[in-house]
Amino acid sequence: MKPLDHFPPAARRALRWVLTDIDDTLTTEGRLTAEAYGAMERLRSAGLAVIPVTGRPAGWCDHIARMWPIDAVVGENGAFYFRYDHQARRMTRRFGLDADQRAANRRRLDDLRDTILRQVPGTAVASDQPYREADLAIDYCEDVPALAPAEVERIVALMTAAGATAKVSSIHVNGWFGAYDKLTMTRTLFEECFAVDVEAERDSFVFVGDSPNDAPMFAFFPHSVGVANIRAFDGLLAAQPAYVTRHPGGAGFAELADAVAGARR
Repeated sequence: MKPLDHFPPAARRALRWVLTDIDDTLTTEGRLTAEAYGAMERLRSAGLAVIPVTGRPAGWCDHIARMWPIDAVVGENGAFYFRYDHQARRMTRRFGLDADQRAANRRRLDDLRDTILRQVPGTAVASDQPYREADLAIDYCEDVPALAPAEVERIVALMTAAGATAKVSSIHVNGWFGAYDKLTMTRTLFEECFAVDVEAERDSFVFVGDSPNDAPMFAFFPHSVGVANIRAFDGLLAAQPAYVTRHPGGAGFAELADAVAGARR
């Protein structure tokens, strides 16, 4: 990972789209700071679109799509995208799986939840689980004392053994049934809402993240950035970002926003 100031100014000027994780990328110690929120505003004022791509639940994403200075949101690690049209006062909710498939998967996820809670002492269902439509979030350090890395790997192993996809974020282990991730739904969003071929135009994107569940995005986008706290996952990333900020969390996101908006000026 190169320092952010190695990101060529010409490449920064060519960007049109900013994709960003939320937890520990936009947030700092679990909170969205004025600095990070203002950075999203500055990016949009500079002519860029901002789209969070997160593991957070549908209930949160409905609020985010309506209230934040963004253009759409991908949630639950790629289970859906939401886009709110402020002029028409209409929300588009696009899921990768239909309602019947999600209901069947929920029954399997409930069984998996019980297995994990029984076999991995100290963990808990994430506090935002009631607002989820498609996945299971197991808390390993957000609202519970932090589990040892071996215990986190045990959660992943139990999910994988049940046939689920498992991804580790900075706070949860998320599991789901279905062939999707953050990148697949990002492609769908851009095809359906913006008529953009992400493959052909990947140089016009930058993705910002901080944890192993961001690896598909780091691998795909040549302009990918990790906020400084990504170093906590050294050796655990299937793919690393091209650049890394000096500052962690929301301050790191603001650092990127200034670098991008400043290059356009």
